[in-house]
Amino acid sequence: MRRLDIDTGLVDRARRAASLIADSTQPIINAYTTTSIERTVLRLLGLSGVDENDVPLPNIIVEQAQAAGLLGDGIAYWIGSAMLHEGLSLSQVAAGLSSGKLSFHRIPRADHDTVRHVIQHEATRVCSYIKARRLEREGLIAGSNSTAPPYLYVIVATGNIYEDVIQATAAAKCGADIIAVIRSTGQSLLDYVPHGPTTEGFGGTYATQTNFRIMREALDVASKECGRYIRLVNYCSGLCMPEIAAIGALERLDMMLNDAMYGILFRDINMQRTFIDQHFSRMINAYAGVIINTGEDNYLTTADAYEEAHTVLASQFINESLALRSGLRPEQIGLGHAYEMDPDIPDGFLYELAQAEMARIIFPNAPLKYMPPTKHMTGNIFKGHLMDAMFNLAGVISGQTIQLLGVLTEHVHTPHLQDRYLSIENAKYIMNNARHLRQEITYKKDGIMEKRANEVLAKATSMLEQVAEIGLMSAIEKAMFASIKRERTGGRGLDGVITKNKGYYNPFPEIFMHELTSSDFSPVLWANQLEGEGRGGGCK
Repeated sequence: MRRLDIDTGLVDRARRAASLIADSTQPIINAYTTTSIERTVLRLLGLSGVDENDVPLPNIIVEQAQAAGLLGDGIAYWIGSAMLHEGLSLSQVAAGLSSGKLSFHRIPRADHDTVRHVIQHEATRVCSYIKARRLEREGLIAGSNSTAPPYLYVIVATGNIYEDVIQATAAAKCGADIIAVIRSTGQSLLDYVPHGPTTEGFGGTYATQTNFRIMREALDVASKECGRYIRLVNYCSGLCMPEIAAIGALERLDMMLNDAMYGILFRDINMQRTFIDQHFSRMINAYAGVIINTGEDNYLTTADAYEEAHTVLASQFINESLALRSGLRPEQIGLGHAYEMDPDIPDGFLYELAQAEMARIIFPNAPLKYMPPTKHMTGNIFKGHLMDAMFNLAGVISGQTIQLLGVLTEHVHTPHLQDRYLSIENAKYIMNNARHLRQEITYKKDGIMEKRANEVLAKATSMLEQVAEIGLMSAIEKAMFASIKRERTGGRGLDGVITKNKGYYNPFPEIFMHELTSSDFSPVLWANQLEGEGRGGGCK
């Protein structure tokens, strides 16, 4: 069937420019580490827990090393040196440092090769565990009876992990395929990961390793009852981006919100800190077989969807290029976009569909994450439900993969169970009744949609070439994305950016990339489906 005729020459130019943009950030990524990366190294080596004041042990140890001016060597080097000098295990060294019985000032430098031998053993053990969790997921997916995409993605956000479990299980039984637990408001600005189960979040639930485990176990039970694998999503962003990736990998999360620029633009986190952290966090996600979701849809909450559509596409190209450099496969790069056109624009549905079709054509292997209308929701629940239906229709026609469902009470209150039920029923009805519509229709040559798609593509290509010329950081300083201006040395977290010394050591990138670049690495992300298979109900 004839789809939109997209200018492939422009697509090639856009990808070349995006590649140059990604290349321009790599020297910073290579030259620096961050406090959050070093805390992640400790977590991946098996260190967790808190002291008597509920301060996370990784924070205590990294802060001590930073105060001693030692982080440039990598925390793994100094932990290894302490283990060798004191004859202690990693957990014993951590306990000694946190209690004050050991001090980095009294730890002599050990031979680098000897340290590597000791730490590599610990790192390999944890990586084997993460790999086993990935294979566990793949086995569950292979044995499931999942429906065909678009997969229905719903949110829970009570603030109480135990209430979240009730709502998530109910949504799965109604037909949801993916459950996202919204984080507590402002957690992305915390420079530590809270510990243990939490029941008092604000606008969402704190992302902790224990909360991840509680929800994953509950959804595994629901998956068994429903006969299909239910995916779990959380937010791998903010000042603890790589730490969240690590605990998600350990607890077998399936997707992570993980954007290269979201924290810079919408949370005012320092851009250098963000670009360094996103690279390592994506390595972890890649190795764990996690699908990332990027956040371009957020651009349209501050910018007009018609006028600034090209900035979404430009960012998708940049996110793709950066993600590939971290070892993510195209099938793991869930690029984001949104149905946010002003509903009063004539032919707005055609423009929305053109954007969605264009994304599917340009990124054929990406599990695209399609966001529902939010900006123009007014509290009129009847119109809102209709807008969500149009969005669902655009999703099934354009072959989206991840359909984040809108709720008719958007902008009224946090959704009740019945609101979410109506949202799922809306999507199931449309996904089933329009299941083969994509295979039945063609698009008019040089029609409204084709012209619109190529116009957006041309603007995005021109923008990317401008960004490639001046550099990504300069482009952000000029407010070229989401109409938001940020300074290179501004924002939160710059004090956590550390220059690497010549002998810097982090054992994990080498282990990750060795497997990620292997021809044998091909994580199973979705169950095999027959094209056009219908959408079933909830549980069997």
